[in-house]
Amino acid sequence: MRPRRSVLYMPAANERALEKAKTIATDAIIFDLEDAVAPDAKESARVNAVAAVRSGAYGSRELTVRCNGLDTPWGVDDLAAVAQTPAAAVVIPKVSSAKYLAQVADRLDAAGARADMKIWAMVETPTAIFDLRVIAAFWRVDALVMGTNDLAREMRASLNAPDRYPLLPHLATALLAARETGKTILDGVFNDVVDLTGFSAECVQGFELGFDGKTLIHPSQVDICNEVWSPSAAEVEHAWRVIAAFEEATSAGRGVITIDGKMIESLHVANAQRVLALAHAIAELD
Repeated sequence: MRPRRSVLYMPAANERALEKAKTIATDAIIFDLEDAVAPDAKESARVNAVAAVRSGAYGSRELTVRCNGLDTPWGVDDLAAVAQTPAAAVVIPKVSSAKYLAQVADRLDAAGARADMKIWAMVETPTAIFDLRVIAAFWRVDALVMGTNDLAREMRASLNAPDRYPLLPHLATALLAARETGKTILDGVFNDVVDLTGFSAECVQGFELGFDGKTLIHPSQVDICNEVWSPSAAEVEHAWRVIAAFEEATSAGRGVITIDGKMIESLHVANAQRVLALAHAIAELD
């Protein structure tokens, strides 16, 4: 299990930001060549991103690069450059079909990418929502990344609606596709970097919906995000109790198990095992 609680976008054109990212306690970094980079800086940003991924200076953080789309003047060259790096994945914007993913995969293969270089598919269009099961099942896709800003814009939905209610059905659909295919799914960004109270509430909502983590646009959001998606000491202790009680009951041949008056079933054991695995993985990452 690889923790992906906090995934921070870093504009690859900003060398100062790339340097600062080496000290930020984010689980993963997306070096961004797309939205955060002006057209006249695309090529220099690509050089910076490749150098950053190759540098070995980011410790245990998972490193990915968001490339420009194949329908832009930079997409093909972005993929060719990133294919030659140890990046864990290429992040592909506006994925709408498995056919498009196949084109991306072909470009990676042609450029000599490792067989285990993955694709993180961004879900940010109505077409993507309708094709999510196929997109999530594509063999090279390792994660779905919600592009909530673009999705809301294309839906003509408000980004300021309480609790993001216009997006909830589509977030749930994406979650179902991710769980059906066993892929990671990351919640979209929170735009107001000053409103940490609102950000915290949206993190809790995303966690309760079932997301594995959240994409971020500012370092100030990382600690809150990590805390929300980390098992608490009480949750870890309870997980150990669940597993111990289940093992004891199984050894004794008892069919009914209770802890604190609540019945424990196999699904609770599976949840407890996941909590402990995540806690261990976070400790290893730290």
